[in-house]
Amino acid sequence: MRNTAARPTVCHTSPATRRAIFTDADVENARKYCVNQLRQGDYDSYLIRQFVPRSAQNTYDALRTLNLELARLPETVSNPVIGQIRLQFWKDSVNKTFAGTPPREPISILLHKTITDLAQRTGSTTAASSIRFWLLRFISTREKHMDNRPFTSLAALEDYAEHTYSTLMYMTLASMGMRSVHMDHLASHIGKACGIVAVLRGVPILAAPPRPVQTPNDLQAANGRSQALLLPLDVMAEAGLREEDVFRHGPDAPGLQDAVFKVATRANDHLITAREMLDNVQQGRHPGHEYEHQGESQHMYEGIAEEDNTQVEMKRAFGVLLEGVPCSDYLERVEKTNFDPFKVQNSWKLPWRIWRALRQHRI
Repeated sequence: MRNTAARPTVCHTSPATRRAIFTDADVENARKYCVNQLRQGDYDSYLIRQFVPRSAQNTYDALRTLNLELARLPETVSNPVIGQIRLQFWKDSVNKTFAGTPPREPISILLHKTITDLAQRTGSTTAASSIRFWLLRFISTREKHMDNRPFTSLAALEDYAEHTYSTLMYMTLASMGMRSVHMDHLASHIGKACGIVAVLRGVPILAAPPRPVQTPNDLQAANGRSQALLLPLDVMAEAGLREEDVFRHGPDAPGLQDAVFKVATRANDHLITAREMLDNVQQGRHPGHEYEHQGESQHMYEGIAEEDNTQVEMKRAFGVLLEGVPCSDYLERVEKTNFDPFKVQNSWKLPWRIWRALRQHRI
């Protein structure tokens, strides 16, 4: 009997590139590694991944693991220089992967598999080029915010969320070969809400004194990260909130709940817009909102009969939109604490809420 685990996967990005060969076993081991990372460090994504269309699961697993890796960098390196070296490694890895010579590490192996499968399904490198563009933009945005400086404004926070969490969703949709202005528009609003919620979730973590870094030799080194509060400066000024008060007094800092309320409200506004769009499209109506990023690089939709296939594409890719469910769940929980992020507990209802959202096609 032939051993299918030994069958190689070959990347043909262009005749000029050198072939990179991974066996099915390599791909499976890479997938197991990424899924395990998500189960331990990003349980929301671990729950959602099983509902993402099969054609996009490798992309989803790789990208969400990379997002987790980059989010952890400030906590897992002893000084900023090492963080910059790791970021450069990922930029180089992306360029090598899309050039057909990926390094033998799990995230690159899964991305290589994505590119290969996408080229075979579509007979084109257009979608892969879009993924590469967005992936490099994603890493660069993470790099700009690696020092955990507060966002200058709520608009700046939204821009960060667009270039990170919305972009993760764009790449997942692109890996399905999908080009849809309405799906990208939904991904933009849901991703912005997720990015804002990620900042709120990080308030108790980043405001706490940094923990020592575990070295490869099982020794503890000093962590170069300082305590941080990423809430937008304009919101903090309006609420009379000072960073020092949060570092010293935590949830008792004057103005904290008012600032969190304003930021959480903006995230909820994006979810409301996405829900309105979903309802309109499902009823066969115009989405009711214009896409502010249409016409930007990689958001060109000329020649696509959007109105004829939007409902079909939305049904096919609805699992990608489930990112809005954990986001909504957190906003409900932080509201119940009167917008005190230090008191928010884990949600045992989240798996059921994701399943219900999938059944009802509602976020």
